[in-house]
Amino acid sequence: MSDAPTPDNPGLLNWFLIIFLGVIWGAAFMAISTALEGYGPRLFTASRLAGAAIVLNILGVFIGQPITAIHKTAGKRGWLFISLIGTIALAMPLSMLSWGQQHVPSAFAGVAMSTVPILVLPLVYIFSPEEGIGPRRVIGMIIGFIGLIVLVGPGAFSSSQSDLVLWGRIACIVCACGYAIGSVLTRRAPKMPPIAFAAGTMTVAAAITVSFGLLTEPLPSTLPFTPTSALIYAALLPTALGAIIRVRVITTAGSLFMNITSYMVPIWSVIFGITLMGEDLPAQLYTALALVLLGIFISQSRAILAALRR
Repeated sequence: MSDAPTPDNPGLLNWFLIIFLGVIWGAAFMAISTALEGYGPRLFTASRLAGAAIVLNILGVFIGQPITAIHKTAGKRGWLFISLIGTIALAMPLSMLSWGQQHVPSAFAGVAMSTVPILVLPLVYIFSPEEGIGPRRVIGMIIGFIGLIVLVGPGAFSSSQSDLVLWGRIACIVCACGYAIGSVLTRRAPKMPPIAFAAGTMTVAAAITVSFGLLTEPLPSTLPFTPTSALIYAALLPTALGAIIRVRVITTAGSLFMNITSYMVPIWSVIFGITLMGEDLPAQLYTALALVLLGIFISQSRAILAALRR
């Protein structure tokens, strides 16, 4: 019994899981860029979410946490949160991310997603004041926002050939904002079985994006191998499996331990972008990455250092 993982002692398996999660989430941006070579952004998003929703619903039934458990445990209020999270934290941000990645390198998208812990802080101050935001977190937030300004600044990625590069950058930041809002909504949601929770939000997101995708983009006449493989990867690993791992880590080791992935994802996205996608990234991106990671570290330094010592 003493070997069971806890927030004070996450255990070797949870360390392995967050490292693995950092890799598959970091590779997700490369997969999106690759899949967009054969699919439209809306159809890609719809397929990604639909595939993940199917996997999570099957898993939920198999382990005794079907989507119907949402109503049994949380009633109408549970479905309200499920609908909000599925729309704001999945359907909207993933649609923006897919569109934005047509115009920016995959590494940019990965670094943009690293701003989520910074964007969460002002929302926590407004909607969860009991969590407290002291001077340390304010300083970290300011540094992180400076990094965000550098990241989206007009000189970033001046070598890009896309006339819509600025809007692509903004779309990635809007995606990060959606994730941040979803994080706060998840904290405030009534207690529900975790797999049913994940399956419910994914199903709502899939219903929205599939309907929109089918109405606005034609189905492909062929299934190109490499883009289709990238789509399957995005649906199964970072989306479906990632949701399961995230639930497992948070429920056994806590959300603060989970935040360590915020450092891993942008680093892996840059590594994959350079080595596998051949992206030419300017020094400005690395400056923004350093500022964002420094801001995250300052704002969450106590929790992160405590987790690393355990």
